[in-house]
Amino acid sequence: MKSSPRLVPLLLTLPLALGSLAPVSVSSAQTATSPAALKIGLALDSGGKNDRSFNQSAWEGAQRAARDLGVKVNLFEPTTDAKGVTTRGADSLAKSGASLVIGVGFANKDSIEATAKQFPAAKFAVIDDLPNGENTAGLRFREQEGSFLVGYIAAVSSSTGVVGFVGGQDVPVIHKFQAGFAAGVKFVCPKCKVLASYTGTTPAAWNDPAKAAKLAAAMQAQGADIIFAAAGGSGTGVVQQVNSVQCLKAGNLPAGLKFSKNPFASLPRSGAYKAACQGDTRPTFFIGVDSNQNYLGDDDSNPATLNHGLTSMVKRVDNAVYSVIRDVQKGRPWRTGDQSFGLQNDGVSYALDGYNRALISKELEGNLKKVQNLIVYGTVKVPSK
Repeated sequence: MKSSPRLVPLLLTLPLALGSLAPVSVSSAQTATSPAALKIGLALDSGGKNDRSFNQSAWEGAQRAARDLGVKVNLFEPTTDAKGVTTRGADSLAKSGASLVIGVGFANKDSIEATAKQFPAAKFAVIDDLPNGENTAGLRFREQEGSFLVGYIAAVSSSTGVVGFVGGQDVPVIHKFQAGFAAGVKFVCPKCKVLASYTGTTPAAWNDPAKAAKLAAAMQAQGADIIFAAAGGSGTGVVQQVNSVQCLKAGNLPAGLKFSKNPFASLPRSGAYKAACQGDTRPTFFIGVDSNQNYLGDDDSNPATLNHGLTSMVKRVDNAVYSVIRDVQKGRPWRTGDQSFGLQNDGVSYALDGYNRALISKELEGNLKKVQNLIVYGTVKVPSK
């Protein structure tokens, strides 16, 4: 992991086995709670709590709840045995006394549903899917809305008119990212080309950065100067590829493709960039996902030089996790069924911070606010597939 500190994104709101069960460690004052302290179970998806993406965002929301609300959180990371059987952990978490169990990712749905039937007095939630049961809820996001915004940014920022999308597992929820991103690109640049590839069709696709890097390299060879990664832990491969190949050279572009503009010509470059990208070149960028990954584009530990993280489509899984824990902790009526998070209620947005501030002009920022209004009030219908 980079030593660069992560900055909090400025959200533009218009709207393994039992042995792996571990409690959150916070200050002694917060952990030395009374026996009545609410117990929360968090069952992660593949990739681990430090995937810099989906799981990490959920984990951060749970940690915030532990600090703010005095709840005790048990964490469970899935394990797969030699026969390929994966233990998801909802059952273990419920048996440990959790009043609320949250399954991170649609892969936890079956485990959550089965356990919810066995523990009718407890409450259960699944992120990114809608489980059945009176004591269950689905915390789902309108990912296409935030993806539309970063697609808009990509189209305005591209020097080639070719951008890419690298998805993780080829499943409907990731199709929402792709559909929104492509729609945002086409909204401002109808002639732009959007390339798309997925790292796989099984859960292993979330943790295959080598495959993601190869897909990103292939897209760069086709002229893609901006690539949006919605691939969980695999997305680090896209980041690594962009940080390694920091520019496209005019002489290497595919036949018939030329640079149309140079929007970041005035920004200072790192020494590595200057050495590798002499002549007629344009910088390459990645767009992060779920959490703010802008800082990963700071290849020289100097935010003043051109950053290769253009922005991130921030999916506020942390807010959703915190919200449902807070509701249960405060004894609010349980809202079974679908709970939706989008632009209107801070569920999704794009990240703007010190790392990419120079890449997002004030004019673009203003236009994005207008686009958000159009989406929130239904003037622009963002496709989900």
